[in-house]
Amino acid sequence: MASVQVTGSSFGTRSVPSFDGLHRSTVRFSSVVPTRVGVSQRSYKGLVVKAATVVAPKYTSIKPLGDRVLVKIKTAEEKTVGGILLPTTAQTKPQSGEVVAIGEGRTVGKTKVDISIQTGAQVVYSKYAGTEVEFSGSNHLILKEDDIVGLLDTDDIKDLKPLNDRVLIKVAEAETKTAGGLLLTEAAKEKPSIGTVVAVGPGLLDEEGKRKPLTVATGNTVLYSKYAGNESKGADGSDYITLRASDVMAVLS
Repeated sequence: MASVQVTGSSFGTRSVPSFDGLHRSTVRFSSVVPTRVGVSQRSYKGLVVKAATVVAPKYTSIKPLGDRVLVKIKTAEEKTVGGILLPTTAQTKPQSGEVVAIGEGRTVGKTKVDISIQTGAQVVYSKYAGTEVEFSGSNHLILKEDDIVGLLDTDDIKDLKPLNDRVLIKVAEAETKTAGGLLLTEAAKEKPSIGTVVAVGPGLLDEEGKRKPLTVATGNTVLYSKYAGNESKGADGSDYITLRASDVMAVLS
C-alpha cells in the first residue's frame, strides 16, 4: 500500500488522496503557518542578561542606609577540592562575602539599635536576599542586616556563628533501609527533616531593644520544616542547614 509523508512546512490547502477500503476519497488540509509573536526567528546565543545593577565609575563609594549592609560577594569556586576545573554552569553561586559598609542602624520601639556587624566581617547570607550591584569591578550585595544568617571566619560551615533568630543544625543521615530491612537506593532515600542543633543566635530584639533568647538550645535534636533554610556541606562531608527558630517545629527526646 502506498504511503504519503506530509510535513507541516511542505503543504498548504490541497487535496491528498487517502484510501478507505476500495473507495478513493479526498481529504483537505488547512495550511500550517507558524505563529509569530513579534519576535523574528534569529539566534541570540551572544545575548547575555546581567542581573546586577552597574554603578558608573564616577561614583566612588556606596553608603547603605538604615539597617542595610554592603557585602562584597565571595568569588565562586572554579575548582573542586581535587583540583578539577568547574565549568561556569557547574559553579555554585556563593552565599558569603565580606561586609564593606554598614548603615546607621534602626529604631526598635523607642530604642536606637546599631547594626551588630562590623566592616571586615565574613558573613553568610540568605540565598535570595538583597540587590546585586557591580561596583569597582566587583559584585556586591546590598541587603538588610536580618538577611545575614551568621558570621563565618573559616571555610567550614560548622564554625558558623548564627545571628538573631537563626539556628545551625547538623542534618541527620538519611535512613539506608526500610522498616522491613530492605536497602534503599540513593534516589529512594527520603530527605531527612531531623537534626542536631550545633549553634543558635542570640535571639530577636523586643520592643525595648533587648534580646529574647531562643527556645531551642545547642545539642537539641529537632524536627524542622522540610523546605526551610539554607543548606550547606561541611568540610567533613556532613550536611548542615541554617534556618530561623520559627521553622523548628519540635524538640525530640
